[in-house]
Amino acid sequence: MDMTRRTVLDSTVDILLAHGLTTVFGNPGSNELPFLAGLPKDKFDYVLGLQEGVVVGMADGYAQSTGKAVLVSLHAASGTGNAMGALTNAHYSHSPLVLLAGQQIRGTVGQEVMLSNVDASILPRPLVKYSHEPLAASDVPRAVSQAILEASTHPKGPVYLSVPYDDWAAEALPSDSLLPKRRVNTAGSLSNAQLVDIKAILSRSSSPVVVVGPDVDAARAQQHVAKIAERLGAPVWIAPSAPRCPFPTTHTHYRGLLHPGIESVRSKLEGHDLVLLLGAPAMRYHRWEPGEYLPDGTEVIHLTCDPKEATRAPYGTAWVVELLDALAQLADVIEDRIVHLDPRTIPSSGADGTLTGTKILDVLAAAGEEVPTPSGTRPITYVNECTTLDLLFLDRVPITSPGGYHFPASGGLGFGMPAAVGVSLGRPGATVVAVIGDGSANYGITALYTAAQRQTRTVFVIVNNGSYGALRGFAKRLNALDAPGLDVPGIDFVSIATGYGVPATRVTTVNGFQTAYLDALRAEGPVLVEAVAGNSQATLELS
Repeated sequence: MDMTRRTVLDSTVDILLAHGLTTVFGNPGSNELPFLAGLPKDKFDYVLGLQEGVVVGMADGYAQSTGKAVLVSLHAASGTGNAMGALTNAHYSHSPLVLLAGQQIRGTVGQEVMLSNVDASILPRPLVKYSHEPLAASDVPRAVSQAILEASTHPKGPVYLSVPYDDWAAEALPSDSLLPKRRVNTAGSLSNAQLVDIKAILSRSSSPVVVVGPDVDAARAQQHVAKIAERLGAPVWIAPSAPRCPFPTTHTHYRGLLHPGIESVRSKLEGHDLVLLLGAPAMRYHRWEPGEYLPDGTEVIHLTCDPKEATRAPYGTAWVVELLDALAQLADVIEDRIVHLDPRTIPSSGADGTLTGTKILDVLAAAGEEVPTPSGTRPITYVNECTTLDLLFLDRVPITSPGGYHFPASGGLGFGMPAAVGVSLGRPGATVVAVIGDGSANYGITALYTAAQRQTRTVFVIVNNGSYGALRGFAKRLNALDAPGLDVPGIDFVSIATGYGVPATRVTTVNGFQTAYLDALRAEGPVLVEAVAGNSQATLELS
């Protein structure tokens, strides 16, 4: 036996190690076993999820919390199909996931044998930046290198690679040694001429407004946006359907989250002659509200890291940039108008002890953004998938730190619980608080297994109102309250969590929730609190 013979798997392992892709999220199938068995156990950490949607959700949370590409192992067409719902969130969050799917033995795929993935590269589109199945085993390492670089290059996003499982044992090319050294750099600062143009537009504006989106948080550029808003004397809104919190919600210029309808957005922009749209699409509307996009005469300056966001927008002049550098440049050239705004007011949620969604948020807010510990404090990171509260969360819960908030970017359910586990693994020094609706929880409930096995510091707050609250809100708008399937009563989340190995408790009052939540924050492992909440006005004010 030739001990110097290197395989495709050997070359691939070198590439993964060179890029730091040593955490692998997966649910194994037969096609993946040769690859997984060949990973050095002392260098790779395999995080097991019990269903592929949960696997991708955890990887998405991990990638968002670390800002780095992460490897996801999927099983052929069936596993990829299970993952597609969760993949929509990763796509719209620009999460750098490298999805590596197993394929049947290369010579049998055309026969459509069991567990073959016919036309594998087509399956995950259009939710990935890059999708491919190499035409030869020898090209697999290069394709892996390309996939990692595609996922990591702005605009970041998920990529997909299908590899027949007999390819891993094939002989590698000598030139594979060049692949681990490859890097791609992005140079996306604004030119002097572009800065002059943007400054001129800003200078002639008498009443600008700033609308900021999730890619500002991903770029960790909040401080530059705050400086821009302060120098312009402009109010700041978060763009509709925001999966991250790109601006400190305690800042005096912060005004709230724009509701995702055309007229709802336009009404908030009324009285402003310029919209400075930063790190967001223009815009991710949801409910249909016919009307004009903008007030008459309002201009839009759009800075984005995503060329597709720039080209598909129905209005505005766009610059595709690397946001951190570009926003720093812009903040430095804007002249200070010395205009100071008063902070917004937050309406009371009432003083009685009835537990509602709004009061749950108030308890979170009162507890603060840090958990006291004997040696100092731990930051809190929030994951929200309680869709009855999506428009209220950023209005009532203070979030001031980058990476402090995550919400499903596609609107599809099943992101919250897995993503919370992923964020916990990616940010082990934090406590992750996941606020999940009872309808949403059922989509990703098996994430509790991984949380228990890994002892993640995750607090799952299940807001149980016995219904799909967001759907019921839409049904009211659409005069469809007699539609079936709006309610999901009778689910015992305490029993489910206990069965997975996660301590759990049920509460029905504000005081009970406050006590259970503060206890959960101090825990060193996962805890679930089932908060039985009455219907509140929040349910009726849905996106």
